Amino acid sequence: MYSNFKEQAIEYVKQAVHEDNEGNYSKAYPLYMNALEYFKTHLKYEKNPKIREAITQRFTEYLRRAEEIRAVLDEGGPGPASNGDAAGATRPKSKPKNGGGGGEGGDGGEDPDQAKLRSGLNSAIIREKPNVKWNDVAGLESAKQALQEAVILPVKFPQFFTGKRRPWRAFLLYGPPGTGKSYLAKAVATEADSTFFSISSSDLVSKWMGESEKLVSNLFQMARDSAPSIIFIDEIDSLCGQRGEGNESEASRRIKTELLVQMQGVGHTDQKVLVLAATNTPYALDQAIRRRFDKRIYIPLPDLKARQHMFKVHLGDTPHNLTESDFENLARRTEGFSGSDISVCVKDVLFEPVRKTQDAMFFYKTPEDMWMPCGPRQPSAVQITMQELAAKGHAAQILPPPISRSDFDKVLARQRPTVSKGDLEVHERFTKEFGEEG
Repeated sequence: MYSNFKEQAIEYVKQAVHEDNEGNYSKAYPLYMNALEYFKTHLKYEKNPKIREAITQRFTEYLRRAEEIRAVLDEGGPGPASNGDAAGATRPKSKPKNGGGGGEGGDGGEDPDQAKLRSGLNSAIIREKPNVKWNDVAGLESAKQALQEAVILPVKFPQFFTGKRRPWRAFLLYGPPGTGKSYLAKAVATEADSTFFSISSSDLVSKWMGESEKLVSNLFQMARDSAPSIIFIDEIDSLCGQRGEGNESEASRRIKTELLVQMQGVGHTDQKVLVLAATNTPYALDQAIRRRFDKRIYIPLPDLKARQHMFKVHLGDTPHNLTESDFENLARRTEGFSGSDISVCVKDVLFEPVRKTQDAMFFYKTPEDMWMPCGPRQPSAVQITMQELAAKGHAAQILPPPISRSDFDKVLARQRPTVSKGDLEVHERFTKEFGEEG
């Protein structure tokens, strides 16, 4: 029940306030952050507007207090002063720059609301590289080339972009679900020497009641401040559907307008901010938003060569006895499969040796002193089960057999592609009208 989230949040707050009052700031900070996560989850389910408003107010106070503590911890100081009571732990403390006077005095004084929005956006910055290399992305050569032109070249070779030659500033990646749009964005995050903001548009709307458009403008401002940077918006269709639809809210309209304004600025005044967006339903996008993307790249289902590469990548270093011709055969048999379908298929296959080991009635001992399942005719086969071996203290010596082609045959017999021909026709029609092949 969602009320558990609220109770859990309150419990964390009590602990956080106690540690805060004791001056244990390194303990208080993670407790505040845990409380905020539970409050956020509760807000997604809470329907009562008065309760939502009260929780949002408390959320803001706790977030501000947590940010104050973090700022001091980052500087290595003893911690911000606390009033010694629970309420004092959540009240905004005065800032040395502007004396808490709302932004009138002192240089660098930041509006408290803006500070709150920006601290919320800090979680969108991917500080650790996802570790997906260009070579890990199978196929999609023209999409990779276009992204390299936009991301890598301007940073490494700024002298290439002089006069009228400008790097691409906004990319829309579209195609059926599971074709690797988000995966491609991860490769960009890994390979680019830029600040990477990863935003889920569905979160933008639900998480920041009434403040989404401010959040959008702060997002772009932060991207400019930390340029070169990349803003990745996943599921952009849920944020930027056609205007004038019956189910469109006032908040949604304002977010869309703000995004249009910000993206207009990106193309002209910002040379080092790239907007990258992904969608499964490009026709659902607002026309004005669609026009802001100067590159619209179709990410199709993987071709034969890409599927072959994917099977190898997903198997990785797991022991197997498949030959090159086996991989070619698998690629031919999986026409119409998306990258996600192949990933699920291999994940299922990886468990086949484990299932064989569990069901085996015979095992033999390998030269490395390991027990491996086998048939009754295998030389030196012993009639014994996995449970019996484990009971005799050999659990650590039991080894599943390598993956074979028959394991794939078994899994492929029961798996079907998830992308329909109708889905493909829609994307191909959109590509003819507005896009280009990936």
